[in-house]
Amino acid sequence: MTTTAYTALPIDPGALKQLRDTDDAGRPCAPYTDRTGGDPLRCCLRPIAPGEHVALVSYAPLRRWAADTGATPGAYDEQGPVFIHADECQGPAPDGEGEEGYPFARPGTLRTLRRYNAEGHIAGGRLFEIPDDATAGFDAALAEAFEDPEVVLVHVRAVEYGCFHFEVRRP
Repeated sequence: MTTTAYTALPIDPGALKQLRDTDDAGRPCAPYTDRTGGDPLRCCLRPIAPGEHVALVSYAPLRRWAADTGATPGAYDEQGPVFIHADECQGPAPDGEGEEGYPFARPGTLRTLRRYNAEGHIAGGRLFEIPDDATAGFDAALAEAFEDPEVVLVHVRAVEYGCFHFEVRRP
């Protein structure tokens, strides 16, 4: 088991319940059965298995965090597509089960680590190529992000599509 220095957070169960009804763009959820699998689920932080009942919804992670914290992200609020289970799921596997380390961490892929301050404004970011030792690489990149005392939150996103993968909060 590879232990991480930071916790990758999935979408909150309360938010998932809302997204399974109406997404953050105001559209009704449209579940389907995924025939091929492989896309990243943000509810349980693992790839979709072929045959799973899922939905592609619009999600605004910063908006939801701001609602809980009183932050005012203004123009930094954005939404984008994420895959979730169409029905309630158990969330990420407990430690010691399932994928080890950080989710969706294929060596050689590119990620953006976008940093936010307590107001929800972008406080920097960096391009990150996942190394062979993905856990150590993420640990170091996140430690670098949190060296800035203004940074309270980091969003990890795919470079190709800008998709939100997971969130890490200041420990």
